[in-house]
Amino acid sequence: MKKLLLFTFLLLNMLSASSRKAGEFTVLQWNVWQEGTVVPGGYDAIVDEIVRLKPDFVTFSEVRNYNETNFSARILSSLQERGLTYYSFYSYDSGLLSKYPITDSLTVFPENEDHGSIYRLLSTINGHKIAIYTAHLDYKNCAYYNVRGYDGSTWKEITKPDTVDEVMQVNIASQRDDAIKRFIEQARQDMANGYSIILGGDFNEPSHRDWIEANKDLYDHNGMIIPWTVTTLLEEAGFIDSYRRVYPNPLTHPGFTYPSDNLLIESSKLTWAPKADERERIDFIFYQGKGLQAKEAIIFGPESSIVRGQRVAETSKDKFLTPIGVWPTDHKGVLVTFHF
Repeated sequence: MKKLLLFTFLLLNMLSASSRKAGEFTVLQWNVWQEGTVVPGGYDAIVDEIVRLKPDFVTFSEVRNYNETNFSARILSSLQERGLTYYSFYSYDSGLLSKYPITDSLTVFPENEDHGSIYRLLSTINGHKIAIYTAHLDYKNCAYYNVRGYDGSTWKEITKPDTVDEVMQVNIASQRDDAIKRFIEQARQDMANGYSIILGGDFNEPSHRDWIEANKDLYDHNGMIIPWTVTTLLEEAGFIDSYRRVYPNPLTHPGFTYPSDNLLIESSKLTWAPKADERERIDFIFYQGKGLQAKEAIIFGPESSIVRGQRVAETSKDKFLTPIGVWPTDHKGVLVTFHF
């Protein structure tokens, strides 16, 4: 335990703003589960963790602006009360925080009937032009559940598909590919104007790098090797999966972000597929830019997940940055350190 506490302390110091070298910055992708409203004390926990980690940028998923409030404005105010200055703008479904002044903002893929959203901000870091995108992609036709015997839109039990083609037919019926194509188009324009690109998001879809021959019989993959659409499109467009760049082996470092354990919530409320191992890495940070590199990556959240409706401790080699108190969500986050 003492060694674990020492490791955590050293890791926090390594990630703190004061210890970052020139040209380094951090990005946190975090699905905050309906603005932290599902978990008692969830909103305050979101603020507490941002104060602790001081990420340079945060890409939020599940921004809802409940009761005609403005989540981004509330977060800025709460952080200001704690002595931190951040910048943001009004958004819905996904959101952005920046420690650097925002020079432009844009709705890339507007939310429509809960089929996802993408927003973008422009800023500069020590003279480097950077575009930060946040994405919360369509949660319907969530085909990795079909593989596990659950309908990816109703989550009722179904017969498992026999072929990859059946799975992909469900997958492309979503609007995830439409949204990511819109992102790629806009990102190319930004890159032509000299910007480096960061995309953080809850994709609601796994990575083709995580469904390979070596693990086709693990995690209820049903013997399938699947070229998942969104990450394939991004990779073909030259974008790099930061977690897989740092940890290329999905056997030793699966990097699961969903479903996360949360001790304040009954395990039955943390699963869509209670008879399956539904663990997936669906929260990502992709990047592209001249000289831009992912230096470090860590899973942010509890070291346990939900498997077949039960709390299970992860035994992988993934590194975890655990919460200081209340965990406000059913996802784990991803914290990546970049450098120019």
